Amino acid sequence: MGIYADSILPRIIDRTMRHNEFSVIRARVASGLSGCVLEVGFGSGLNVPHYPSAVTRVLAVDPSRTGRRLAAGRIAASPVPVDSIALDGQAIPLDDACVDHALTTWTLCTIPEVDQAMIEIARVLRPGGSLHFVEHGRSPDPAVARWQDRLTPIQRRVAGGCHLNRPIDQIIGRSGLRLDTLETSYMAGPKAFGYLYEGIATKR
Repeated sequence: MGIYADSILPRIIDRTMRHNEFSVIRARVASGLSGCVLEVGFGSGLNVPHYPSAVTRVLAVDPSRTGRRLAAGRIAASPVPVDSIALDGQAIPLDDACVDHALTTWTLCTIPEVDQAMIEIARVLRPGGSLHFVEHGRSPDPAVARWQDRLTPIQRRVAGGCHLNRPIDQIIGRSGLRLDTLETSYMAGPKAFGYLYEGIATKR
């Protein structure tokens, strides 16, 4: 990674994503997690304060060394042990069916081979385990979606590979997980950047 991607961008994301609106959503998405949780896109640990008491261990996947340094204080203040296990969600070094739940928050937009990452998440989930997620992605409004397509090449360059136009529900569905709940909405601000998919998908 270059200096911008590895040192500057993680700090920008950490500061931007601390806003209270994001925190409320993080707490809601993390509720119901328990046992051993795989978090793909751990970043600077902004979800750590929202882990329920039933979570016994978190296995973190994220490529950013700066993000892990920014997360250190949050991890130290948490009763939940967090182990960094991998840099790449496309190749998770875990056995099949070994985690109880998985968590992604504003992550699937940036992974280059996102379908492969979702296959990996589904692989390591135990039967009956679930993925809790909130992601931004493609709007069903054609006018907004056209803007997302226009802006995505720029967004990818300035935001670490982030795509504005990925159909998150389809990506999760292609992994074989069953979408149990899905709510969509726009966050405050430009619609092209803020169409959210929030829900739970379960491994049969």
